[in-house]
Amino acid sequence: MSVKAFKLVSAVEREMLMGDKNYINIECIECCGKNLYIGTNDCFIYHFLLDEKISTAGKITFAATKQLHKYLGLKKPVSELKAASALTRLLVLCDNTITLVNMMNLDPVPTGARIKGAVTFTLNENPVSGDPFCVEVCIISVKRRTIQMFMVFEDRVQIVKEVFTPEQPCAVAVDGYYLCLALTTQYIILNYNTGVSQDLFPYCSDERRPIVKRIGRQEFLLAGPGGLGMFATVDGISQRAPVHWSENVIGAALCFPYVVALDDEFITVHSMLDQQQKQTLPFKEGHILQDFEGKVIVATNKGVYILVPLPLEKQIQDLLASHRVEEALVLAKGARRNIPKEKFQVMYKRILQQAGFIQFAQLQFLEAKELFR
Repeated sequence: MSVKAFKLVSAVEREMLMGDKNYINIECIECCGKNLYIGTNDCFIYHFLLDEKISTAGKITFAATKQLHKYLGLKKPVSELKAASALTRLLVLCDNTITLVNMMNLDPVPTGARIKGAVTFTLNENPVSGDPFCVEVCIISVKRRTIQMFMVFEDRVQIVKEVFTPEQPCAVAVDGYYLCLALTTQYIILNYNTGVSQDLFPYCSDERRPIVKRIGRQEFLLAGPGGLGMFATVDGISQRAPVHWSENVIGAALCFPYVVALDDEFITVHSMLDQQQKQTLPFKEGHILQDFEGKVIVATNKGVYILVPLPLEKQIQDLLASHRVEEALVLAKGARRNIPKEKFQVMYKRILQQAGFIQFAQLQFLEAKELFR
């Protein structure tokens, strides 16, 4: 049964990015505050400012203003972008090299600091160094079966560790000293400090794209066999039941209490609270789905869209209006971490009362009595 949890809103129209140049495709995106960066297949980076506007009727729209665009001088696509806002740096992966550029003018750092030989990379959002003016970067190296850890400063980079893996890694996420890796045939957790590794479950990277995503402290979300979205902690256990995706999921994102997944035809929304599918949005030709500081962004080759969450109170009221009491109460309890304590208590009492009246009207007197109590 469906819930309207998100609305899909256009952020960057194709004309703003490519005009009439049909050959330009979006390869990657990064969003940091109001700054949206887009990397393209013809080696350009575009910088937009995103402005959120709310109409008097409560409708949300986005206005994107182009700041500048920069050619990186290679005939290769820009394959990944990551912002390090504390350093005002953008890390750009192009032609197996990570370059540091200024977030505002997109100029490379004067020292020319770079990391060579990277297939893909990610940032450690739970860093171990404790230095606020440094970001920890993990790369899958062009060297076979090798992961490298770097410390990246404003104008220099420093290798910290090189780790060898039992099979070729194809995707990685980091939390502290823990790497969650998709290898050729399985997922593993590897502590790069101690070298201790733990097998999670088998997975064939030849058949479909692996997904490895850090969703919180010491917890990851993975695309498992049989179209399952599996949760795993650094101890190699799962504290949540899996969600049922389609077999060909391309990307996944978290916007509590929902897990959002993208396949070649739809965006699906599952609740982490009861694992049920809550919403399906038709979306053709999507190839990127990522969340940035709670903002879920999805892109085709030609345009960028934002999934705007509807207020949780509105979602709860919609569930109550359609007499889905149990789901409304599960969502209300789950909303506790997103709402200030006093406000939550007032809201929760009112929801219990409404739910009680619904049960009472359905002659479910014992359930109603518990809710009223």
